Amino acid sequence: MNAAEQGNSVEIVSKIAAVVNLFRSQFPDSSADLSPWLKNSETEKFDDPHSVDLAFHFSKRSFLCQSYSILMQIRLSKEAQIQTQRVVGVELSGHDYMGQLWRFATTGSWEFWGVTPPLPEAQEKLRQICHQIFNLFDQATKSSVTEL
Repeated sequence: MNAAEQGNSVEIVSKIAAVVNLFRSQFPDSSADLSPWLKNSETEKFDDPHSVDLAFHFSKRSFLCQSYSILMQIRLSKEAQIQTQRVVGVELSGHDYMGQLWRFATTGSWEFWGVTPPLPEAQEKLRQICHQIFNLFDQATKSSVTEL
C-alpha cells in the first residue's frame, strides 16, 4: 500500500520519514515518492494493507544503483495496531524505462539478482538501509510495549 495512505498515525508517519531519511543519507541525489502505485485495476491486486510501499527516484540513471528508480516494499506483521507491528521483510527492485532490472529481498540470503544488479558499494548501502529499517521498527515496538 502506498506509504502516503499508510500515514494514518504520528508513529507510522515518523517511521516513514525516518526510512526516507535513511535512504537519502546514503543516496542524497534521490527523491522520495510516497505514492508509487497508481490507483487502477492493474495495481489493485498488489495492494497489501500490511506493507508500506515507497519509491526513490534519481534525476538521471544512478551508476551505483544501476537504475532510475528503486521501489521499496516494507512488509509488516499482521498485528492490528501499528504500535505492535514489526517488519517481517523488505523488498527492493531497481527499474529504468525498460522495466525491472534487479530485485533484492531480506528473506533468504539477502542477495541481489537480475539483469544489472547494483554495484557492490550500492548493494552494501542498500543492505545497511534494510538493517536500519528492521532496527527502526523493532525499537519503536519495544518502546511502545515498555510504555504499556
